[in-house]
Amino acid sequence: MNRTPPTTVTRLRGWRWRRNPLRRHSDVVEAWIVLATWLLAVLGGAVAGLAAAHSAGSAFAARQAQVHAVSAVLTDGAARTPASGTGYDDGRVWTTVRWTDAHGTVHTERAKVLPGTPAGAQVTVWTNPAGRVVSAPLTGTAADLQAALTGALVAPSAGAAVWGVGWVVRARLIRRRMAEWDEEWKQIGPRWGNLSGGRG
Repeated sequence: MNRTPPTTVTRLRGWRWRRNPLRRHSDVVEAWIVLATWLLAVLGGAVAGLAAAHSAGSAFAARQAQVHAVSAVLTDGAARTPASGTGYDDGRVWTTVRWTDAHGTVHTERAKVLPGTPAGAQVTVWTNPAGRVVSAPLTGTAADLQAALTGALVAPSAGAAVWGVGWVVRARLIRRRMAEWDEEWKQIGPRWGNLSGGRG
């Protein structure tokens, strides 16, 4: 029994960059689009990530400059166990604290402290320019880590967006090329049939 030998397909890498009779202008354009897309995706993602990290770091620094720490005294003893079912739980509990600002004004407000802190104990709370208790700002290593994580999240997203735009442009180019091939085949197809012994 005669067996037809398997067809060997040879892939020519980079054929769009080399001169050959089958290469069209659209092939060269497509090659440049692919190259530009990858370069812009990598570089654009890196730049966007660095910019996001720098912006986050600047925001943390600006917030740190707007708040300041004050020494307050607990007016009530803190609960010994945190309340459950309150969503995000950092292990601390709410209680009332009192402090006097630089102008001699006494403030009383609720703040989070460690469970079991007795009444009269001194704690450090952070206040904004309006004298309201706010969460402690991120500083030092925590701020640097958060800024780095922000950049790490933004970088791939920006790169993917650039790659998506390049993919759309390339897809349109491929559709255009297929349409051109279809038109050419309509003209060459009948003559090819005659040359191969078929009927035109």
